[in-house]
Amino acid sequence: MYNRTGSFLLLIVLLGFAACKDKTPEYTEPSDPKLAALQLPEGFRAERLFGPSEKGEGSWVAMTFDDKGRLIASDQYGGLYRMSIPAIGDTVSKVVAKPLRVDNFNFGYAHGLLYAFNSLYVMVNHGGDSSYPKSSGLYRLRDTDNDDQYDSVTLLKALEGEGEHGPHSIVLAPDQQSLYVIAGNFTKLPEMKSYRSSPDAQLDNLIPLLRDPNGHDNSVGMLGGWIAKVDSTGTNWELYASGFRNPFDLAFNEAGDMFTYDSDMEWDMGTPWYRPTRICHVTSGSEFGWRPGTAKWHPSLADSRPAVLNIGQGSPTNMVSGKDAAFPEKYRQALFAFDWSFGIIYAIWPTPSGSSYTAKGEEFLSGSPLPLTDGVIGPDGALYFLTGGRRLESDLYRVYYGDGHLKKEPIAKPAITPENALRRELEAYHVNPDEKGRALAWTNLDHADAGIRFAARKVLEQSPQASWITTVNASSQPSKLVQATLALCKQAGSSTNWDLVKNILNKIPFRELDRQQQLDLIRAIELFLSRSAKPGEATRKELAAYFASSFPLPKEPLYNRQLSKVLVYLEDTTAIQYTLKLMLEAKEEGWVEEENLTSSEDLIMRNPDYGMGIAGTLAKFPPQNQTYYAMVLSQVRSGMNESQQKEYFAWFAKAFQFQGGHSYAGFINLARKQALSGVPKNRFTFFNDLSGDSIANRPVVAQSGKAVQPKGPGRDWTVEAAMKYVDSGMGNRNFERGQGLFVTSLCASCHTMKGEGGVSGPDLTQLGTRFSYHDMLEAIIEPSKSISDQYGATIFYLRSGKTVMGRLINEDEKGYTIAQNPFAPQEHRVLAKAEVVRTRVSEISPMLPNMINRLNAEELKDLLAYLKTGGNREDSLFRTK
Repeated sequence: MYNRTGSFLLLIVLLGFAACKDKTPEYTEPSDPKLAALQLPEGFRAERLFGPSEKGEGSWVAMTFDDKGRLIASDQYGGLYRMSIPAIGDTVSKVVAKPLRVDNFNFGYAHGLLYAFNSLYVMVNHGGDSSYPKSSGLYRLRDTDNDDQYDSVTLLKALEGEGEHGPHSIVLAPDQQSLYVIAGNFTKLPEMKSYRSSPDAQLDNLIPLLRDPNGHDNSVGMLGGWIAKVDSTGTNWELYASGFRNPFDLAFNEAGDMFTYDSDMEWDMGTPWYRPTRICHVTSGSEFGWRPGTAKWHPSLADSRPAVLNIGQGSPTNMVSGKDAAFPEKYRQALFAFDWSFGIIYAIWPTPSGSSYTAKGEEFLSGSPLPLTDGVIGPDGALYFLTGGRRLESDLYRVYYGDGHLKKEPIAKPAITPENALRRELEAYHVNPDEKGRALAWTNLDHADAGIRFAARKVLEQSPQASWITTVNASSQPSKLVQATLALCKQAGSSTNWDLVKNILNKIPFRELDRQQQLDLIRAIELFLSRSAKPGEATRKELAAYFASSFPLPKEPLYNRQLSKVLVYLEDTTAIQYTLKLMLEAKEEGWVEEENLTSSEDLIMRNPDYGMGIAGTLAKFPPQNQTYYAMVLSQVRSGMNESQQKEYFAWFAKAFQFQGGHSYAGFINLARKQALSGVPKNRFTFFNDLSGDSIANRPVVAQSGKAVQPKGPGRDWTVEAAMKYVDSGMGNRNFERGQGLFVTSLCASCHTMKGEGGVSGPDLTQLGTRFSYHDMLEAIIEPSKSISDQYGATIFYLRSGKTVMGRLINEDEKGYTIAQNPFAPQEHRVLAKAEVVRTRVSEISPMLPNMINRLNAEELKDLLAYLKTGGNREDSLFRTK
């Protein structure tokens, strides 16, 4: 049991208490290393109740409590299990998980479980095969003969999609009359009875679409992940919201508003379309703008809903409300968001702001490693959570406050703001709107609150155009006409609508609009253009003339970004040249980067597999404005002279020197190729060379002249397997290949060899004099088994509840100086000692544990020879060329 509380002695004396039943002992390190690795707020305790992996029962990813207080859980790649949980304080009883079979069938493969309406709802996530014939879909299990065994299985809705971006959780609605289901962006939308969000989502982006160069989402449509409302029988399905990437779960606050925790695409890091993991307030008909590749919407767009809080990098898995927890009131008002990659449970507090929310957050619980998968509040008021997934070691934990019997006082229902109430009133008309609803929508179409404007526009979008176009034509209010144009263009189907749009624009003086109205109108025209055939030259000139005199504007980078792609698409020569100037600026003036709850630097050492990618990106972070404008200009076929073309294409060669996520260089190369497709044939070779063709197809790590890409095939190397090849003989090795693989396998990024390389790890020049081949292999394959004090990471526990990890560089009376990025060790951070509660040496090495898995046996031997000889070409291990 893990018990981290402070001493209350001083408080007791001051208040004159004779005794204090809540007094707890000083912090002591738990004997269970998994519990010792956890960080919890003051007064909370944690128990590790069960280890499914230890019993051969899989890696659990979903759970729920039934009406008898028993826990039901599912293995990601196996069956369901049911178990009774010992009461808090019971140190004798043990958890025994029993397979939960249905008519002798081992039902499972669930990403979501919910007990409600005397039924167990199971969201199966599986392709269906001979080993497990049930395919993805929402199933309802019932016990029809009251023998405490499920004997009835009903498939409520088959779903097309599987895997980690397939169908996920099931959540009971606040009124307990219906369900909500949530699915990732690889889940095809099934036919539904009604739609609050458009089921035929469009690209709606004029930036040239370049799909992920590594093929991640190249086969999926534009809808993204989605949320649907379902009745208890599974008869009536209603699309509630869409445009997510891959949210696993959702939760409701005390006001009955829905929130989810959406994922990022870490391969996009360093690009202007990267979006961090984020907390979203999900309203009726809301769209969050996830699109493939470069086409993701900026969160500020009028027809997209923004996040209430950006978290940072991670892999969201679970979200649960604390309202039923036996926790202090502060945490009962929180929503808990789980991150699998970095082992953090965030406590999130949404604060009403008009019709929506802003939010603050902090770490509630963290550990490393701690691959969090699911969590629920149990009948006893404790928070139960699972770790596992991807067949990782799995555990069931329980977290409670004090002795676990804190009395739960009713939480006062939060006051609903007038804007929130109005938004809900409008949302009632999002399905089958009538004249009353359209009148209410028109009245509030230009409301100061963006959420109300969105809800009002949605009423019009859901209505036949003929039922409200007369009102539009009769209006002369620019503020309403801007929003009406947005709604019209959402419905636009062809360029024949240009006359209608033109008539409206003639009534809107663009330069007299405020900045938000201008952005909304630019967005409306982008929608019109992206949903129509490209207009003819005359129409393009008319539209360009309407906007061109207002582009670019100083210190308005978001405005310039949005308008540039419209004007470049319209082939406006002046705008093309201005856009090139913006691209060549080091950083566009006025741009303010969005802040995340958790900084990227804080995540690097929590999970080496994910963190090292972040580290490399931050060390050579790409200029995002330049990248954005380069993408916009890649569609240009005229409008640049020879000198301007040289400046443009030379930029690409420089861009390859930066490091982004896994797909960054590929995106740059795709844009380069697209731009080259428009140059004259007799100039192709010149611009192809100028733009860096010689390095374009090489990974960033291989852009050193010494790098050598492995031929493979690789394998999951173990020390024992590798030693068999070493023992077979190490003579006649290839020096150049060993040296090149030292670079390609990232060794040189952190380690020095003969004065060259990184400095985050020890110098390896003398490695061979101290290490055997077995020792080397063990250090490479199992780096956390033995970590040098000089190069290991330290965990700093802060008073704020957060934890920070980094390599300790210096310590003085005032603070700790740490380095968090092994690829940029010169970048330091100072932690004030007054803010640090305690420190602990991390058991996780910052070194990647699988760096050699791309190598075949001969390549591995060449690398080992290079290490053993300290990079000495003349050593007898290397053959003479």
